[in-house]
Amino acid sequence: MKSICYWIVARWIVALWMVALWTLALLCAPSMVHAQDNDAAARDQVLALEKAWNQAYKARDAKALAAILDNSLVLVEDDGSLKTKSEFLASVKSSSGNEEQVAPESLTVRVFGNTAIAIGVIAVKATKGGKSVVHRERFIDTWINKNGSWVCIATDATPMTHAGS
Repeated sequence: MKSICYWIVARWIVALWMVALWTLALLCAPSMVHAQDNDAAARDQVLALEKAWNQAYKARDAKALAAILDNSLVLVEDDGSLKTKSEFLASVKSSSGNEEQVAPESLTVRVFGNTAIAIGVIAVKATKGGKSVVHRERFIDTWINKNGSWVCIATDATPMTHAGS
């Protein structure tokens, strides 16, 4: 008789736990959906900013680039050297125009709260010795949401010496 009572009580406790878990899941579901919506919106915003960056770079529009890049930007060039935001913008302004950055071949954005990481491959077209040369670079850009706006705080480009994607 005791074992039947224990079995009934155990089943009752399991049933209560299941009801509690389902209730918790139903209560949390709207906030999880909201978080997913926020992540999707942030991802779309950063993707748009990445595209705006490419267009501004092609057009040598330092003013547009200045709005996208944070004042504390750290830029790692493909040769390993570092540039500040002001150094990068000065190099864009003084560029001889023999290099053109084209749209990324691939681009993904991952969002982690107020931080987003953009990873992609970009083809850089340049004229060297009168000949058009294209080389590919893998890049990673770190974005933060600062006062409601996404800005890039760090960027790195690495030349791709193999044919991988």
